[in-house]
Amino acid sequence: MKYVVILSDGMAGRPLPELGGRTTLEAADTPVMDELSRVSELGTASMVPEGMAPGSDTANLAVMGYDPKIYYTGRSPLEALSIGVGMEDTDVSFRCNLVTLSEEEGPYEERTIIDHSSGEISTEDAAVLIKALKEGLGREGYDFYTGTSYRHLLIQKHGALSELTPPHDILTRRIGEFLPADPVLFEMMKKSYDILENHPLNVSRREKGLRPANSAWFWGAGRKPVLTSFEERTGKKGVMISAVDLLKGIAAGAGMKRVIVEGANGGLHTNYAGKAQAAVKALTRDGYDFAYIHIEAPDEMGHQGLIEDKISAIEHVDREVLKAVTDGLEGAGEDYRLLLLPDHPTPIELRTHTGDAVPYLLYDSTAKQENGTVYNEKTAAQTGKNWPDGYKLLGHLLQEDIC
Repeated sequence: MKYVVILSDGMAGRPLPELGGRTTLEAADTPVMDELSRVSELGTASMVPEGMAPGSDTANLAVMGYDPKIYYTGRSPLEALSIGVGMEDTDVSFRCNLVTLSEEEGPYEERTIIDHSSGEISTEDAAVLIKALKEGLGREGYDFYTGTSYRHLLIQKHGALSELTPPHDILTRRIGEFLPADPVLFEMMKKSYDILENHPLNVSRREKGLRPANSAWFWGAGRKPVLTSFEERTGKKGVMISAVDLLKGIAAGAGMKRVIVEGANGGLHTNYAGKAQAAVKALTRDGYDFAYIHIEAPDEMGHQGLIEDKISAIEHVDREVLKAVTDGLEGAGEDYRLLLLPDHPTPIELRTHTGDAVPYLLYDSTAKQENGTVYNEKTAAQTGKNWPDGYKLLGHLLQEDIC
């Protein structure tokens, strides 16, 4: 038996007047999901424990079968694992977003966040700006590291943990009340605007109609993580397929193989088919038992408030990932169990995450369950099946108690 998780990040949402009271998942044309749904188990699972922030960090740990209350030490340290940054026990890692702030006259504190991702800036452009920050903000005990797209790192030696606000939680809002209390972090962020605002690369981006990446934003602080081996816990040899450092970091900590897919960038125009092909190859030719395919695009479109693009992202998942995986495994004669779900909702109207339970679809090629319904938030909730401790759902997929 082979096992697959297709994690469509932020895919769930809430009914929208613009869609006649439907969610983007309901509005999307998803024939493969619909066909599988009619012979699958549907239900809901709470991936974010009560009292914890609804982030992709806590939620994906839970989907992977790790209780976030035990294993979570912060988002940025997981990304540090992916980038290969060594941390001491007393170090603190911060996510460093490259964001777009408003550029009207006035003090830094009066600006608003226009875009948490600087228009999904490319890694190549971002590397140039991170280099400028290293040179302009360099000081002993603080080191910048380039990650992927807008997602980067600041490591503080022998640092103190700080409560910091994710930029995607305060889009369009004045930043003053959300700036760090730590005076060093505050000054670094403020100075980052002075360094980046008229950087030649940002001048060029404006000329091309692109959003400038004109400020650093620190959040997601945490200390060195310690995850137990996925294979030791489950008996399954696993592979992670994702474009984002968070998921690759979780995989690194869990001792899973990380597959880099050319053209996978975490955006709407990622290489969906390449991810599916990599999973099928790992399961049918390379000796792996378990594949985790993470697709970031629905979440990014939710953060940007783009209804049609979020629908498009979901449709790409349906026809380019789900269909390719099921066709590939069936063509190879493999028995398999497949779990499709988001980690958390990212409702269009909120443009950020919520901790609501997410809908899941669990398909078993050897034991189909006739239910005659399609997959979405409403139908999953109507089944009455719910996993209040969402981290236990992986054991249900694997048909064993791993918690």
